[in-house]
Amino acid sequence: MPLRSTDRRGVTPQGRGRFPGFDVLTQAHVWDEVTADVVLDRLSPPEGPTFFTAEEAAVAGPLLDLLLAQDTEPKIPVLALIDARLAAGETDGWHYDDLPADSQAWRGSLAALERDAREHHRLGYTELDAARQARLVQNVQNLADAGELWHDWPAGHVWSLWTRYACTAFYSHPWAWNEIGFPGPAYPRGYLNPGIDARESYEVSDHHDLDPVPFAARVEAARRADAELTDGRSHG
Repeated sequence: MPLRSTDRRGVTPQGRGRFPGFDVLTQAHVWDEVTADVVLDRLSPPEGPTFFTAEEAAVAGPLLDLLLAQDTEPKIPVLALIDARLAAGETDGWHYDDLPADSQAWRGSLAALERDAREHHRLGYTELDAARQARLVQNVQNLADAGELWHDWPAGHVWSLWTRYACTAFYSHPWAWNEIGFPGPAYPRGYLNPGIDARESYEVSDHHDLDPVPFAARVEAARRADAELTDGRSHG
């Protein structure tokens, strides 16, 4: 199967990554045709929402950017990938019994976020600056940590819905694979050099010998300190 042409090679989200020069798409020619079609379709998802309304998509876009810290281009089209998934009825095969089905939970939670914006700022969510958008989203996470409700739904389950779909979409995309050095589907190619610190000829070594876990721990500590200052309920 010929690789569909693309003029963007080695792209990573926001141009960041630990594996400079690595491009998983150079291996697309060894993937089976069905797999290649599925993966390459993620590079050009449909324009415009098919599941979300325009109003819902306008709220979901900045929400997903905040959850994934996608501040600048190039961005993975997470909204489009989630929209396509919900339009096709592709779920995880389960949902929390205290939430409706995922499709309705998405619609309801986006509407609730919009209500929060109008209640506390008298503006729509998309009209708020990034800091106030982030504060409203942070409030949901704070309530989730406290085991409390948000608009009569368990905040933790709403948070799980958002982050589960966001992360699944993000890490399904070849640009995210470039960022983490993932060489893509192993079938039918397989691997010749398994083992710790062993690499295939097309893989690239990590150029940053830094453990990201301590940094993540500092970020989480700062977030929790902020939650204590606001008592987990601030909408400001």
